[in-house]
Amino acid sequence: MTKLYQKLIKPSISFDEIRHGVDDASLISTGLQRKEILRSVFSFLDLTSLNTTDNSRIIRLFAEKVSRFNKHYPDNHNVAAICVFPNFVQPALEGLNNCGVKLAVVSASFPTSQTFLEVKMLETEIAVRNGADEIDIVIPVGVFLDRDYEAVIEEIKTLRQVAGEAVLKVILETGLLNDMDQIYKASIIAMEAGADFIKTSTGKSQLSATPEAAWVMCRAIRDYYNETGIMIGFKPAGGIAAPDEAIKYYNIVKASLGEKWLDPSFFRIGASRLANGILAELFPDNPAYF
Repeated sequence: MTKLYQKLIKPSISFDEIRHGVDDASLISTGLQRKEILRSVFSFLDLTSLNTTDNSRIIRLFAEKVSRFNKHYPDNHNVAAICVFPNFVQPALEGLNNCGVKLAVVSASFPTSQTFLEVKMLETEIAVRNGADEIDIVIPVGVFLDRDYEAVIEEIKTLRQVAGEAVLKVILETGLLNDMDQIYKASIIAMEAGADFIKTSTGKSQLSATPEAAWVMCRAIRDYYNETGIMIGFKPAGGIAAPDEAIKYYNIVKASLGEKWLDPSFFRIGASRLANGILAELFPDNPAYF
């Protein structure tokens, strides 16, 4: 490990710090301020379709609906990206039709990360070659829990290289890590190995995003930034369906990292149901769009 790893790998975070940080983030805004926050949150969304029943027609229609969003809601920013399986890059791009929304793709044996590295590399390379703007991968959780940190680092570095110019989001699957120290350690490893974003969860495990994990990951991002000057993005994902939940994550990012992280380049929320919940609150006279 590098000297930076060795310096940052052991956090000095107390349970009380985490609890106070989460409690402060739970103070939900009301009125006009709440509406402005929700408008911002909507623009941070990675709107996902990651279903076993997906097919090319479904994904094309999904992407087309996203591309037409501003015709129905001209005063609201569109979502930041849509996120699909790698075999649907072409129909997704056809549906988006250069509307400005990014195309994110889960790759490298999502959601388990359990296959040969060569397979992960090939899947990622094909997705990028076909036009994916962003790649979401999962750390090899079992390898990490076995404390083979060098193997985790080398895998992320390899996939970072394969992804080329695409934004790389590294999923820690925090619900499967044993404690907050491990979440912090995985965050530092992922960032120093080349992640552009660190992400909580796949949404496919029993425990997905939690405010506590989010607070620890943002603390790691802050510590890494203070050491390197490099801004790394944060993406909570998995089970975030209600506007109040999204605002809580917004507050954690704002308090931990500051206003400059409140931008789609550095803050995303992965969700499939949240978008309609936000729209229903902002535009109560309109039916759900997605």
